[in-house]
Amino acid sequence: MLTNHAKLMQFFSVANDVSGRKKLQKMIYILQRCHMPFEEKYQFHFYGPYSEELSLRVEELCNLGFIAEEKEDRSNYFQYNYTITDDGKSFLDQFRLEMPDMTTHVKMLKEKSSRFLELVSTMLFFDDLAEDELYEKIHTVKPKQNYTDTEISDAQLFIRSLRESPPS
Repeated sequence: MLTNHAKLMQFFSVANDVSGRKKLQKMIYILQRCHMPFEEKYQFHFYGPYSEELSLRVEELCNLGFIAEEKEDRSNYFQYNYTITDDGKSFLDQFRLEMPDMTTHVKMLKEKSSRFLELVSTMLFFDDLAEDELYEKIHTVKPKQNYTDTEISDAQLFIRSLRESPPS
């Protein structure tokens, strides 16, 4: 049980902070698809791939005091910001875990917007489709996002760059 929690703690120790629940969901899914050993199960949801398991684990880590969750009022919605606590760092120091180095991937993901990561994760979820079918699928399942062909092409390039920098 604690191994999957420790893997998330390792992610937070590399990321330092993550702004937004949606961004957190997408980052972990994308890392999983880049062969990082995260084991959360995902299903397709309103904002793309979503894991109830991940939500529950993060909540448990917050309840244990290993992750701090800060609720920020953003005029018409709340954003949740996550940071690893000193207790979380101590836990991680005591829990020896072999994880690939995800520093480069996490840095690349943190630089992108939640909207872009939603597109990338959606594309990875449907990566078994041919390119023309993928474009059509994105426009079908994400009509309100109104992604342009340029954004989809940029996301394809981003996925390629993630895959070209394998974890060490």
